[in-house]
Amino acid sequence: MSFERNDHLNVQKSAALDPPSAALLRSLGTRLRQMRKSQGLSRRSLSERSGVSPRYLAKVEAGDGNISIGLLIKLAAALEQPLEHFLMADAMFHSDLPHIAQLYARADAAVRARVLQVLDPERMGRQKAQRLCLVGLRGAGKSTLGARVAKVFDAPFIELNREIEKNAGMALREIIALYGQEGYRQLEADTLTGIIEGHSRAVVAVAGGIVSEEGSFYHVLSRFHTVWLKASASEHMERVRAQGDVRPMQDNPQAMIQLRQILRSREALYTQSDHVLDTSGKSVNQSQIELSQLIESCQILNARAV
Repeated sequence: MSFERNDHLNVQKSAALDPPSAALLRSLGTRLRQMRKSQGLSRRSLSERSGVSPRYLAKVEAGDGNISIGLLIKLAAALEQPLEHFLMADAMFHSDLPHIAQLYARADAAVRARVLQVLDPERMGRQKAQRLCLVGLRGAGKSTLGARVAKVFDAPFIELNREIEKNAGMALREIIALYGQEGYRQLEADTLTGIIEGHSRAVVAVAGGIVSEEGSFYHVLSRFHTVWLKASASEHMERVRAQGDVRPMQDNPQAMIQLRQILRSREALYTQSDHVLDTSGKSVNQSQIELSQLIESCQILNARAV
């Protein structure tokens, strides 16, 4: 029971404090109790998690314990809450805030980006600036349509993989052979950050698999206006083959099945984009017209070339 003796050293009657300090301790105690109960914890359970005695917890929750910063850090860690939630002004605190913060921390990149978009659309709009990112599987038309609309709207066009190659000074296959998938993903994240910092106005095409990398996908969703170029699996395959690349089908009779599985597994992620443009059964020209109309109507790229 040595921790109880240590707790006792930190106890000071709130009545002996000045009124603002006493009020802060009462507020802190109320929040501690709310956070503990919202997680279904008894004082004994929180005591076991934090190493702070149940007796002292009762004093703190009653606003009668002048808690040290060290013990407060222990309690915050045990409850998985930011320290500032215990100390912020009452007007800024809501009883649901700790729970919401936990949900946000556990959410994936797409959900966090959507939450910010709903809660603070003006700030998100400023962060996205006039940057457009095209996402989708290979063969979706990201490079073709991206280059075309960039020319129409007089904006730089950047293919992320080509930018990675330029920065690394070697071809993509060499990067993966040397550094593996993990090394490639790090280069992808660094290059994406460089584009965001260096371009407030651009059209960017990214690899189809970027949606599977949570950190990079969060940057895409939060720093770009995003459009998913959607098509069927068969159209993706035909477009790749029409470009002269027969490797997807070569010596692989299961290629179409695998492509459908990839599309199905990523579809929920692609739908997190701001907009969806279905290019199924449409010519390149028709898809370009529709993408340009979307860009204009949503004011993603304001100034057109004249």
